[in-house]
Amino acid sequence: MKLALKIMFVIFIVWMITGAYLINTQHEKAQVVMGLGVLYLSFIFMPLFIYYRYKDGKYKKYIINDEKLKEAFKNVGKD
Repeated sequence: MKLALKIMFVIFIVWMITGAYLINTQHEKAQVVMGLGVLYLSFIFMPLFIYYRYKDGKYKKYIINDEKLKEAFKNVGKD
């Protein structure tokens, strides 16, 4: 999965560079190429990246629960 994400990222970068070149040369399909690149990023690449990154429960340390709130408020006056 990690290799697939790297390949997909390289494809996205090449796609955006191609789109930027087409915009600079005033090609009629430049906006379509850039739009498809953004759709690729937002609906294919990013969901797969987020799933890969947080599939093992690594996100749990970022969730605020009652214990973390109590600990944070207990440590407020100590600084």
